[in-house]
Amino acid sequence: MSETYDVLVVGAGPTGLACGIDAIREGLKLLIVEKGCLVNSIFSYPANMTFFTNRERLEIGDIPFSSINVKPTRAEALEYYRRVADYHHLPIHYDEKVLEIGGRDGAFRVETENRERKRQTYAARKVVIATGYYDLPNRMGIPGEDLPKVSHYALEGHPFYGRKVAVIGAANSAAVASLDLFRHGAQVTLICREPELSRHIKYWIRPDLENRIKEKSIRAFFETVVKEISEDWILVESAGGERQKLENDFVFALTGYHPDIDLLRRAGVKVDAESYRPQCNPKTLESNVPGLYLAGVVISGRHTNEIFIENGRFHGKIIISDIEKKL
Repeated sequence: MSETYDVLVVGAGPTGLACGIDAIREGLKLLIVEKGCLVNSIFSYPANMTFFTNRERLEIGDIPFSSINVKPTRAEALEYYRRVADYHHLPIHYDEKVLEIGGRDGAFRVETENRERKRQTYAARKVVIATGYYDLPNRMGIPGEDLPKVSHYALEGHPFYGRKVAVIGAANSAAVASLDLFRHGAQVTLICREPELSRHIKYWIRPDLENRIKEKSIRAFFETVVKEISEDWILVESAGGERQKLENDFVFALTGYHPDIDLLRRAGVKVDAESYRPQCNPKTLESNVPGLYLAGVVISGRHTNEIFIENGRFHGKIIISDIEKKL
């Protein structure tokens, strides 16, 4: 712990990068610590994914995002954010997970551990947590959830050709996965706890899925939950209490994700037990812990559909502006 950083940013996603760029522009000594690779969440998306927003709304650091289509692909986004990191010479430590954030405003201690389990402690005057949420799925807590046949993330459809696949969820990711699997020849069963599909499904996707359900190309169970997963079946229960076993080869449990509230709480941030929303000043994005700021979707708790790259990318200007006044 030989040097002290003015700002240490936890997370090298688009929002974390935007915070780092604004810090660099103001001449602050910066370090970004990332537990995976650059924009790790985007890297974890399905390989053939296309963004639902246009390229301009993904731009950070005043670097134009050029792509073949108006709505860029995952591969184009990865290339773009690599270019941004190169252009701004962002100091990033990869494969380094933050374990604890201690100390106080002006004298924080950030403890990390790398892939080889080597620990490091950094000193920082201010800390920004921009950890996102995609790494922590909402678990169902049912028998069989940890079987190899269960994934909490969407995968490419081709390997599931001719197989019986269950998709659990009613939101956009479940809708997209169901359609992709269907078009790659899987026998898809969609299982939704709610009485209907989520209103958050993109407007051009929902009719497609509704039509596939109507023509019975995709079988759908509404007001139904999965109670158990076995090697070759799943047990479902309807709202009326009726249970049945469905033949099954693979399960996509797309039940959503949540921020790392344990890290926040260990750092002293107050987090609502139900919504997972951390206490945060909406004008400065400073948490209840002086000098500790929150950026991006981590602010929204369980309501991850409130903050995206499109609006989280502006959090850096708010945070760095407030930090400059206090350093």
